[in-house]
Amino acid sequence: MGTGHFFWVIFYFASLCSASLANNAKVNFREKEKKVLDQILGAGKYDARIRPSGINGTENLPTYVYVNMFLRSISKIDDYKMEYSVQLTFREQWTDERLKFDDIQGRLKYLTLTEANRVWMPDLFFSNEKEGHFHNIIMPNVYIRIFPNGSVLYSIRISLTLACPMNLKLYPLDRQICSLRMASYGWTTNDLVFLWKEGDPVQVVKNLHLPRFTLEKFLTDYCNSKTNTGEYSCLKVDLLFKREFSYYLIQIYIPCCMLVIVSWVSFWLDQGAVPARVSLGVTTLLTMATQTSGINASLPPVSYTKAIDVWTGVCLTFVFGALLEFALVNYASRSGSNKANMHKENMKKKRRDLEQASIDAASDLLDTDSNATFAMLRQCEVHMQAPKRPNCCKTWLSKFPTRQCSRSKRIDVISRITFPLVFALFNLVYWSTYLFREEEDETF
Repeated sequence: MGTGHFFWVIFYFASLCSASLANNAKVNFREKEKKVLDQILGAGKYDARIRPSGINGTENLPTYVYVNMFLRSISKIDDYKMEYSVQLTFREQWTDERLKFDDIQGRLKYLTLTEANRVWMPDLFFSNEKEGHFHNIIMPNVYIRIFPNGSVLYSIRISLTLACPMNLKLYPLDRQICSLRMASYGWTTNDLVFLWKEGDPVQVVKNLHLPRFTLEKFLTDYCNSKTNTGEYSCLKVDLLFKREFSYYLIQIYIPCCMLVIVSWVSFWLDQGAVPARVSLGVTTLLTMATQTSGINASLPPVSYTKAIDVWTGVCLTFVFGALLEFALVNYASRSGSNKANMHKENMKKKRRDLEQASIDAASDLLDTDSNATFAMLRQCEVHMQAPKRPNCCKTWLSKFPTRQCSRSKRIDVISRITFPLVFALFNLVYWSTYLFREEEDETF
């Protein structure tokens, strides 16, 4: 019993000693890390204003900065302002020979700084940026890692609103290329060169969802620019966005088709139903005009014709044409009625004149014999040809059930066939043209 108790006492003291030694080792390690920072960044030992030397300490070579980024989200693509918003983690890596240090036999992998102004930084800026800000909640989302070989890694999380000039000729069957451009502001290519990191320079978060677009692919490239002050290094990444057509199909194309078809109901109403046909035509025309105005309100005013302008313009023309068709039918109906009334009046007048002439002739011959009178009356008899009915049924339109083949009715019958056929032909030309041009626009 005493031996076991003594064993546990020895074990307890040994544990305390080992824990104390471990804590002392950690304290000593942190002190060494602090000493390393003081050695490389101490006052008078490092000047952050001076650019690092080139490869292997060569003074006459530029500093190479390798860039990569991680796209966290793309929150908005604005057609009207022609801009898009993106949040990303931006990283730069370069070598500064002045920051080399002893890794303490591999125990010190890197040093971490949260103050970027303590070391030299590339003067990179986003050339197509409109707005931007850093993230400081809960702490500033930025760090600098210094590795034993003098390599420096700078990482920061930023949100940007970037300009994206758009070509809306195929809207809403279009694809848009939005770029993110980065360049040196003051250092020329003789002093500073930006390069994309080898391997996978741009990563995109999984399950990236955009309201009305799909990110199809992206491409990294270089965009060095020359000015009268020198040549400046520039990087760019082009993002290819495809517009989701299903939204516009439901919100624009199908409603416009329905309005055009509803306007054709007027052709099947009686030509005498003036209030119904006028109300239907005016209502569909105003609704179509309101729809067109709402579409254009969300788009910038441009000098060229968009695909959606062609669609709404033709649909508006069809609705307006249906209203004009009723005006033509109404005019033809009234014109036909006036002609029929005039024809009836002429027939009545001729009949009265004939009757009066017969009476006058009979009164003059009262004293003659009956045979002579009868012969004279036969000579005075006027044979009138019965009016012929217009034989419009000779045409192919005669197969439609109509009580009378008036001109106004023929206009309605022709419109019932012509309007749908022309609209179907327009759809065939429209979709074949713009879908084919959309396929050509896929080249990237």
